[in-house]
Amino acid sequence: MSIWFDKDLSLEKIKPLGRDTMGEYLGIEWLEVGENYIKAKMPVDHRTIQPYGLLHGGASCVLAETIGSVASAMVVDHSKFYCVGLEINANHLCAVRQGYVTGVATPLHLGSSTHVWDIKIYNEAELLVCVSRLTVAILKRKD
Repeated sequence: MSIWFDKDLSLEKIKPLGRDTMGEYLGIEWLEVGENYIKAKMPVDHRTIQPYGLLHGGASCVLAETIGSVASAMVVDHSKFYCVGLEINANHLCAVRQGYVTGVATPLHLGSSTHVWDIKIYNEAELLVCVSRLTVAILKRKD
């Protein structure tokens, strides 16, 4: 059973959310929407590396927070609620120097006031690069 508020959620409905954002600047591309996950990729290039030529941990956090935040936004009724990040953590497990990394967000908890997302980031060889957990607050819109 789908977790999305819009049962016909598609990539075409998600893509406009990234315009003129950090995600667009870093080259994040939406790849897939499943019944309970969203997947996106990000290049490892001059925008996302640190001085040693490795994927910057902050860039991994941007990818994780982008995917998890959009996922939360797709779970709620936008006419009644909006979502904001509360906390993110990340464990960087494997260095990446080039290519793309792909992140997949799945829910750990979808409550009425908070969502918690598990985001796993993989390199092109499908090795786990980073594990992240994102907590999102679900706030009621004022009338």
